[in-house]
Amino acid sequence: MKSWIAFWNILLKDMRTYYIKPPNISWGLVFPLAWTGMFFVKSGSGLESIPRILAGVVAVSVLFGTTSMLAVTVTFEKKSRSFERLLLAPIPLNLLMLAKTSGAIVFGTLNAFVPIIIAVFLADLSGIVWVMALPAIILIAISSTFLGLFIAVSVSEVFEAQTFSNFFRFPMIFLCGLFLPIVKLPIFLRPLSYIFPLTYGVDILHKAFEGQNMMPIWFDFVMIGIFCLGLFLISLRNIQRRWIV
Repeated sequence: MKSWIAFWNILLKDMRTYYIKPPNISWGLVFPLAWTGMFFVKSGSGLESIPRILAGVVAVSVLFGTTSMLAVTVTFEKKSRSFERLLLAPIPLNLLMLAKTSGAIVFGTLNAFVPIIIAVFLADLSGIVWVMALPAIILIAISSTFLGLFIAVSVSEVFEAQTFSNFFRFPMIFLCGLFLPIVKLPIFLRPLSYIFPLTYGVDILHKAFEGQNMMPIWFDFVMIGIFCLGLFLISLRNIQRRWIV
């Protein structure tokens, strides 16, 4: 019971300190709008294309909302040595890191609903399969958060975390089928698409929003689940090796 009280307090502290801030809230509003507007300007598409691009906009909102925040907060706390005090807390390391990442998961999940709420007023979204879309959004948030944790543990400076994050994020935008189907990529780039967890989450969202997907849905869920578990376990191992003497 005491461990879960500590978990809740760490989560609340992070939400108050890092996530529930006007700049972060405005980021969650402006970023999806900017991406949507960019797509319309570039393609010349009208409002009828919103359901087609919504999966990509949602995924981008989650990806940047989670990785940007977590990679910076964990690296900053490690740099300021406040993270070392948390490591002294009488709770298991895996529960501690789940507490540290839960804020980013919640923030990323909420970010996903910003473009969805906007799209409700612009297009007919009655065809969305929510029982498929909601788990996909949560799994994308979890996998992206654990990717941010992996990045944060691998560097020592905040600017390094941001640079390393972009090394993963921008290729994922173009390779994971967000706005351009993977089958339209050059054949030598297609294998790279399948090494990113976002590919499988976006495939589920395309099925939920448009009824079109590339891989079996059960396979998408299994693969993104494996990525979530793998990234978390690798991050825990790196923390034990690099941060705990």
